[in-house]
Amino acid sequence: MIPVFLILLPLLTGIVGFFIKEANAAKGWALLSAVLTLVVAVAGIYFYPSAQQSFDAAWLPALGSRFTLSMDGMSKMLVLLTAISFPLIFLATYKNNYKNTGAFYALMMLTQAGLMGVFVANDALLFYFFWELALIPVYFLCSLWGGEKRIAATFKFFIYTFIGSLMMLAGILYVYFQTADHSFAWQSFYSVQMPPAQQSLIFWLFFVAFAIKMPIFPFHTWQPDAYEQSPTATTMVLSGVMVKMGIFAVIKWLLPFFPAAADKYAQVIIILSVVGMLYASLIAIRQDDVKRLIAYSSIAHIGLMSATLFTNSRVGLEGVMIQMFNHGVNVIGLWIVADAIEQQLGTRKFSDLGGLAQKAPALAIMLVVMAFANIALPLTNAFIGEFLMFNGLFSYNIWIAAIAGISIILGAVYTLNMVQKIFYGNTNAATENAVDISGNIKLALVVLVVIIIALGVYPQPMMDLTRDAVGAAMAGK
Repeated sequence: MIPVFLILLPLLTGIVGFFIKEANAAKGWALLSAVLTLVVAVAGIYFYPSAQQSFDAAWLPALGSRFTLSMDGMSKMLVLLTAISFPLIFLATYKNNYKNTGAFYALMMLTQAGLMGVFVANDALLFYFFWELALIPVYFLCSLWGGEKRIAATFKFFIYTFIGSLMMLAGILYVYFQTADHSFAWQSFYSVQMPPAQQSLIFWLFFVAFAIKMPIFPFHTWQPDAYEQSPTATTMVLSGVMVKMGIFAVIKWLLPFFPAAADKYAQVIIILSVVGMLYASLIAIRQDDVKRLIAYSSIAHIGLMSATLFTNSRVGLEGVMIQMFNHGVNVIGLWIVADAIEQQLGTRKFSDLGGLAQKAPALAIMLVVMAFANIALPLTNAFIGEFLMFNGLFSYNIWIAAIAGISIILGAVYTLNMVQKIFYGNTNAATENAVDISGNIKLALVVLVVIIIALGVYPQPMMDLTRDAVGAAMAGK
């Protein structure tokens, strides 16, 4: 029953949120919902037996679809990431003002419900339902509360994701009609034996949908605009949690079903992913906008995960599993810092900033920790994940690993440039009267810094959590 509660709690509180008109009440309601969801997630993962971590009931029996939910190690890790992210996002942006606040937070909670459903669904049609439930509120969040160019950015986001969703639905229906029992159950899909030619076609229907969501090159062009124009709280969800839908889906809903096609096209996808890493890193170096730099940085990190998935390496897959969590923590921290600067100073441009360390030393320390994690410095959480992923790439092809490794150098360049341009040098008219962070923002960043250092020093708990999922994924191959 735990997965049901993880979906119902944000779903029902989100629906109630539409009827809350007073801004502070809406914020408090959303924060309470997120904290309760976190409590349920932690209790369900660590204190309840496995029997309570699954659920099965009739849903659409005429179609062979059941409301089947389950939590393996990967699901638990992503449920935990989602449950941790939302209260920290609500806490850090608590003082931000939105028109029609109740509707804004209601849509955020509906997005959380959809994300939870994606990560625990064990039925293909149910998975697709939650996939759309997670995406639809984001369209409204971006188009109603975004920046000046929000309509164009939202339209591009809609076109990309709509086409991807249609392709995935076509693939799901095709596999469904090949099942012996006409069922959408994961096990029924896994039992389908397709000839290689059919696998190739259906493989691409699924993969393009997932590649758009990650996103990887060349399906990435919607991402920087959407991240820049969305309200930062929504961008945190998109970048910290929602991109993991694509990686998760590749591991659970693609590689086990189409092993021959995955082997056939592995090198193509790995090369595209590595090209995307380098391309995004070079573009990030040229940015003058904090949000766009973080957006391109995220493309580079996701590209490494995508490339590693197709190396057929157990070590690499372990790295991907823990890096999904770590990337979410790190990028949300970067977004919180970016939002704190924008809310106070009214600008995100490096050319308008400088010398903030003199005025906001606590914020400077927090960003330095986030920056070190972003470049996978040893003793930060990202180090072990990137080390394992590069190990997997190295075992696949030493030259591809070497080329991908250039992104480490480029990542250090744009990340440390960001720190230098924002916090060091002399203050100017925009930063002269800046003040340091306090209260909610400081608390949220401190929690993230503790997670970064704790998992950097001792990553074993996260590796233990995902061990069964790694074993199952490798057995499927």
